[in-house]
Parts: sequence; C-alpha cells; structure tokens
Amino acid sequence: MTLFGSRKTRSTRVASLRASSSFAARLDLLLRDRNVLLRLLVSVGGVALLVVAVQGWKPAFPHRLGDRVDNGIASSVYFEVINAEETRRARDARLLLVPFVFRHDPSPLPGVIELLRSHLGAVAEKKQFAQLPPEVRESFGLVSETDDADSFAGLSQEFQTLKAELASGGESVGTRIDELVADFEQLIIPILENGTIDPADLNRKEIVELSRKEIVDQSERRPPSEHPIEVHSTERATPGTAILGEQQLSELIKDSGHVGKAWSIFPRLQRIRSQLQDWTLRNVPVTLQFDMDATLRARDLAARSVGIKYDTFQQGSWLVEPGDVIDEPALTLLLKEYDWRESRTALHQQILRLVTVFLMFTVMAVLFGAYVVRNEPMLAAGTRHLIVFLAGCVATAALSRSLSFDPWRAEIIPLMALSMVVAIVFNQVLAMLTALTLSLVIALATIPELGQFVILMSVSVTSMIPMARVASRSALIKVGVLAAGVYLIISWGTLAVGSRSPTDLLTDTAVLTRCLKGAGWCLVCGYLVAGSLPFIESRFGVVTDISLKEMSDISHPLLQELVHAAPGTYNHSIAVATLGEAAADAIGANGLLVRVGAYFHDIGKILKPEYFIENISGEARSRHERLAPAMSTLIIIGHVKDGVDLARQHTLPGPLIDFIEQHHGTTLVEYFYHEATRKADDDHKTDAQESTFRYPGPKPQTREAGVMMLADSVESASRTLSDPTPKRIESLVHKVTMKRLLDGQFDECSLKLSEIHTVEESLIKSLIGIYHGRVKYPEQQTA
Repeated sequence: MTLFGSRKTRSTRVASLRASSSFAARLDLLLRDRNVLLRLLVSVGGVALLVVAVQGWKPAFPHRLGDRVDNGIASSVYFEVINAEETRRARDARLLLVPFVFRHDPSPLPGVIELLRSHLGAVAEKKQFAQLPPEVRESFGLVSETDDADSFAGLSQEFQTLKAELASGGESVGTRIDELVADFEQLIIPILENGTIDPADLNRKEIVELSRKEIVDQSERRPPSEHPIEVHSTERATPGTAILGEQQLSELIKDSGHVGKAWSIFPRLQRIRSQLQDWTLRNVPVTLQFDMDATLRARDLAARSVGIKYDTFQQGSWLVEPGDVIDEPALTLLLKEYDWRESRTALHQQILRLVTVFLMFTVMAVLFGAYVVRNEPMLAAGTRHLIVFLAGCVATAALSRSLSFDPWRAEIIPLMALSMVVAIVFNQVLAMLTALTLSLVIALATIPELGQFVILMSVSVTSMIPMARVASRSALIKVGVLAAGVYLIISWGTLAVGSRSPTDLLTDTAVLTRCLKGAGWCLVCGYLVAGSLPFIESRFGVVTDISLKEMSDISHPLLQELVHAAPGTYNHSIAVATLGEAAADAIGANGLLVRVGAYFHDIGKILKPEYFIENISGEARSRHERLAPAMSTLIIIGHVKDGVDLARQHTLPGPLIDFIEQHHGTTLVEYFYHEATRKADDDHKTDAQESTFRYPGPKPQTREAGVMMLADSVESASRTLSDPTPKRIESLVHKVTMKRLLDGQFDECSLKLSEIHTVEESLIKSLIGIYHGRVKYPEQQTA
C-alpha cells in the first residue's frame, strides 16, 4: 500500500490502457459518422437556442403583481427613476412662456389710406346726403335700419358735419383732405406695425386647446410680412404687451386701446371721430393669421428644453416595505431598478453568466441525451424528429418566459401542452423527463423559487399521466380539469407553506385570484391540445384512439374496395382483427390499434385478388398452377408493397402502414419454397434458395405488430383444419407460434416470452370460440 493507494500491477495498467484505447476508438468511430455529427451539432444548437430563449445573459426578474413580500425588498443599487408628473408640470410651466405665432401681412394697409382719401373726396364733392354713393355711406356708418324721416335727417346732419370739417381751416378741400389722411395714417401706426386679428381666430380650436390666455408681444418691431408676431401667456405678461383680444380692431379704437388713446393727439380727427371709427371698422382688413405649424414647433422645442425630473433611490432604500403586496407602482419601481442594474452590468459579467447557463443546460442535455440514446431510438436516430423535438423545447421555454409576466402569468400553458404532446407522440417516460428538464429551465428563467418548480412539475406530470391512450377529445378536456385542480391545490399549498400565517391566505383575494387564474390556464391548455390533435397526428405520424375509431368504420374507401374486390380477404381481415384485439388486450397492448391495423393489413390483395386462395371459389383452378414457384412467390410477396402504396395514396397514418409492412416480417413462403425445392434438379439448386422465398420485412417492431403477425398466421392456418377440435387448434397455434419464435420474427419487438405465451392462450381461446361444436340436425345426419 502506497501513500495514495494500492500500486497497480503491470497487467492492470495494460488492461486500463486497452480499455482507454477501446473507448477512444469508439469515440473516433462515432465522430467519423456524419449522421452522428449532425445530430450532435443539432443538439448543441438546441442548447444554444435554449440559452437565448431564456435570455441567459441576465438574471430572471422574479417579482410579480400581487406577490406578498414578508421581508420587504430593498434597492441593491443607487438608481434614478423618471418622475413623469413633475416632468409634466415643468413642461406645462415652460409652455406658458412659449409664443403663439401669427403671420403679419401688412400689404393691404397702404390701400386703406388711399381708400379713405377717395371716400373723403366723395363726401366733399356731394352737396346733398342723398347724392352720396351707397358704399361711401356704409363706410362712414351713415346707414340706418329704418327709413323714417327722423333717421334720414340725423344721417344728413352727420353728413353735413363731416362735409363742414373738410371745408374748415381756411384751406382748400384737397389740402384739408391730405391733412386728415396724414393724421389718420399716424393714428393707425400700431395697426400698420402690429396688425389686426380676426375675432373668429380667438375661438379657434387649436388656440383654445393650447391656451385660453394669450398676449401679443409688441416689444420687438419686425418688418411687415417677413416675421411672425409672437403670442404669450398673460401669466408671463411684461410691459409693452397687450392682450391678444385687443388686437381686434374694435378694441384698438376704443378709448382704452392703442389707437383710442391717440385720438387726443390729432384734434382735426377728434371732431369726426365717430365717422372715422365706423370707417376704420369697415375698411381696415385683418392682417394677422395664426401659424399652427410654427407654434407647434416652438412648443416642441420648449418642451424638449425642459430637463427630465428624476426621483433618486439610494442603495438599501425600501422599494417594497415588509409585509406589503406588490402593486402597480411598486412593480414599476422594481422593474426600473432591475433595468438600471442590468444596464450597468459589465460585459464580462454578462458573458460569465451566459457561459454558466450554457454549461448548466449542457449538463442537463447530456443526462437527458443518455436516456434518449438508450431508450428512444426513433428520437436518437432520426435527425428530423430530433430537430422538431428540440424546436418544441426551445419554443416552450421562450413562450413560457414571455407569458410568465403580468398580466398573463400563463407560463404553464406551453409546458403543459408540450408534455401532453410528447406523451401522445412518444411515451410517458420521455414526456416526464422533458417536463422535469423544462420545469427547471423555466423556473430558473421566470421565478427561481422551489415553489415555482413544484407547480410546473406537478401540473405537467398530471397532464401526461392519462395520455397513454387518448380515447376521445373529451378525455383531453378532462385532463385540463384535472390539471386545473392540481394547479389550484399546489399553488395555494406552496404559498401556505412559505407563509407566516397560512390562514390569512384563505381570505386573501389576490392569492385566490392568482391560483384560480393559473387553474383557468390549465383548462385553456386542454382545449388547445384537443383542437390541435389532428395536426399533431398528421405531423408526427401517430394515431390516437379517436382517429382509430374513425378509421375502423366500414365505410372507409379502402375497406369498401376490399369488400368488393376481395371478399375472402376482407373476411380474413375481420377474423384477424377479432383474434388480434383480444390477444393484444390480454398483454396490455393497444387492442384497438391491432384491430384497425388488421382491417388494412392485406389491402394490397385488392390489385390481384384472384392469386390468393381465400378469394378462389371451390371449382375454380388456382392461377399458380401455370406459374413457376418463384413467379408465384413474387406475386404473393408483392401484396405487401402494393398495400403500402395504396395506404400512402389514401394517406393512412404511419403506424397502420407499419402493420402492412411488418405483418409477414421476413417469414418464408413455405408452400412455393418446397415446390421450388422439389422441382429443382442438381444443376438448378440455386433456383430454390431460401432467401428468394422470404418476405422483405422488416420484422415486427412493436408488440402490436408481433401480436398481429401471430393472429394472421394462426387464422390462415386454422382454415386448413378439416375437424377443428380444441386439441387440434391448441396444437396448431402452438406450432405456428414456435415456428415464428424460432425463426427470430420477434427479435426486434419488445414481446417477452411470457407475453407470447399469453397471446398464444388468447388465440387458442378465441379460435375455439369461433370453431365451437354444433348439434347436427336430422337432415344434416342423413345428407
């Protein structure tokens, strides 16, 4: 004994080197196989996609709406959160200072001065009021709503006052008009510079929505029609501004308006003020037009100039107080803290987490793959099935993670659906291992807690247990109901176990609602799988009891054709179905599958029915009498290939096609083989080689196919018995069974010797029931 253990002998070291070399050789041999390499690459790619699906480079966000936090949640980092309300208030305050933009077009105003000169000249020329043109009367307000004499006299008096003013001052009328026009031009300088606004613009929807209080900035003089007039809120009014409403012409010429205050400066105008005010209201045009686009651009710039207001949280500050329930504001705060922390996580930390998750998933994949290689040859040896399976796993993980967040909380749907589908397509053991692996993955990616894993695993296992036989669509709905009950109990139970006061959960509506919601998703999943079952069957080539019952209907086109073309073969198929179903049920196999498979197993005889003995009448001669044994064998064996072709043309499912291919296995066509041996002389011994007279196979691959092979063989053989007594039937069945067993026909299916014995006993019992004795009537005895 050495310090580190016993010393190895020379033979031990040689043996270990030999074993090591053997392992290396096997590994090298496997890696040289392109199919193995392809499946290995597919598996590695599946693991990589699974890591991406669960976003393995960042931790899961474990908080959900309605969760009660007994110990509270404190911030792990310093972070800032946008205060939307304070930001909005600051922007609203800033928008009060934003100018509203009006475009000023003073080009029509010079024409107004000339128009006044023209109208004053018309007044000077006419001696009587009645001679004054109507448009001039209206311009100076010399109109009345009534036509009585008093109104007309008053208007004539105003006309004479205006005419007298034009003739006063000892100057010529033309000079007087020029002076008045010059004074008027000075009077309306505020209008010329700042313009006038249409009163209807004050009620524009756009202006009212932006602000109900506006002012015009007059502090800055701008060249006409080149720059806008800016409008501000009255709350920020400064000296030198006026209310926008005063930009109405009616407000400007009042005593309190800019124009009204200037009347006293011009005594010549003061004496005819009323007439000039009326003329101004009727003839001075609107020059300010609201520019919505420029106003919105100004407001947008102002809003963007306001800085965002933040609420700051120090490391260790409470985000959720102990004992509180996570509500909407708290969940939003937790999400902000999570996003802030992840946005500042170093790249090497993310890479390390990604590599760690990949290694974890790789270990799970290796353990899962070890089982698959040993026990699931269809999945391990078929690249197509492997790709579909891995794609389903990746999609399940991705959907479960996406649906786990509020308000859905429906991560159970994809997992439960995949578990049910795998149980239907493959078997319950594989479905259980799949559910176990994905439950771990989904729990790590959503809520990394033991309770979450227990819920996912319990519900998925519950959903797959009844999936060994899907007898009806209502069975899938019942699975959903059962899974819903399990979800309700387990989800409430996990919360109760981890709670300080479980009794409080009985009255906690948030907890009960969440549990009932998850149970409801289980019901939804049951309906989804039931509705998609036909697609699952066609995509994966499986048959359920539902489709088998539909296909067992005698109205199926192939069975109808078999009845008419080969009635003897049809009767044989019905008898085989009866024998096979009972035998399969006796060993716990799928008797319904055997029965339907038996209906279709000989449909290849439809093409050449006259070459098979069961379709030949008693007086007719067999067509094989004129054929060589080898040719007859080709015709007999050909019914298998013909049957497969017909089945594929009528889109029969794969398991039924397997029955057609495997019901003869690689058995020997004994009659024609012996005929060929008898006829062959010494020079033609090769014409009677046994391999030429065997069916191409394959041998039965399932228990059901093995059962149907025996049922088919003994049913055909029993027809040769002239007196089928129970003893003869028992001897015949045993002889046929032993012949198939010793011929190795059951080597590739999972039938055990004990099960073969049970099948044999069932076949004997069924045949004795078919060939039971009958009492002979007198006319039969004398015949």
